[in-house]
Parts: sequence; C-alpha cells; structure tokens
Amino acid sequence: MAQEAQRPLRADARRNREKILATAADMFAREGLDVHLERIAKEAGVGTATLYRNFPTREALVEAVYRNEVAQLCDAAPALLAADPPFAALRAWTRLFLDYVTAKYGMIDALRAIAATGGNPYGHSREMIHAALTVLMDACAAAGEIRTDIGPADIATALEGIALTSAGPERRQQAERLLDLTLDGLQAGPRGEPTQAG
Repeated sequence: MAQEAQRPLRADARRNREKILATAADMFAREGLDVHLERIAKEAGVGTATLYRNFPTREALVEAVYRNEVAQLCDAAPALLAADPPFAALRAWTRLFLDYVTAKYGMIDALRAIAATGGNPYGHSREMIHAALTVLMDACAAAGEIRTDIGPADIATALEGIALTSAGPERRQQAERLLDLTLDGLQAGPRGEPTQAG
C-alpha cells in the first residue's frame, strides 16, 4: 500500500522537475543566468524548497537545463521522422539544432565554470547528437534523398560552425540560409548518386 501511495508523488516530482527545467530554460534565455532562482520557482508554479530539493545550486540547475536541451534535441529525431519524409525531418531537425546551440551559447560561461571545477556538463552530448543525426541521415540515404559519401560527423561539424558563427536572434535568417545551402549540397542527384561539383 505504501508503495502504491508513493507512485503519484513520483509522477508529481517528475512533472515539477520538468516544469522547473522548462521555466529555467525560458528565463535564462530571456533574462540571463543571473535570474533569481526564487523567481524561476514561482514562474514554474512550485515552491522554492522543491526547486532546491531538485537543484541545490545554480550550477546544478544550469547543467540540468543544458542536458535537458540536448535530450530534447536528440529525442526529436524519431518524432520528426514519424511525421515527415526523411529529408524534411532532417531539415526541421537542423532548425532545432540552431535553437539548441543558441541556448548553449547563452550558458557557455557557466558551463565552462562547471567544467573547470571538475564537473562534466557536456557528458555524452556530442555522441548523443551524432547518434540522432545518424538516424536522420540513414533514413534519408535509405530513401535515396541524400548522397552517401558524406557522413554525420562532417554534417555535425558544418552545423556547429554555422550555428556558432550565426549565434543571436538577429542573425537567425542568415544561419537558416547557410543551413539550406549545406543541405542542398547534401542532396543526391536525380538517380540517387552524389551530385557532381562543376
């Protein structure tokens, strides 16, 4: 009986954690990392004690927000493939990648400080992102929509470069144009072979 009574509490705790992370990500993006944690708790609709029980320090919250952004980006890949043709799913995912890098860019100093004190905020984020990109590119290749002589590591590097050099909302349109150029170069020719450069 006691175990059954605890199950809804665990679900509530999970929902509270998710609300805190979503609210913190939004407020960090709008107001910077110095926003008061009590304001985040209030905006999330939870008590301050609940926030501190989940995230005892600002650094713990920043790291959790970053890890959550990575997880959401990677989890989006199969959902996009289920909803759209493979190449359209890949194109949509690259826009989410821009959102992710923009969020990471806003937290970069805090993430570096966490790493400098022995933390590992990045964990397996690069491997997770490459795995998600591989799923998308494999689906595109199987559908004959992209050339097969360029791998996920190359595209990931290109995406990172575009996102980092075009960080900031005022340069978002430029970043999207550069993404489209990159994706256009990835597409296969009319019979599925790599397009030949002139």
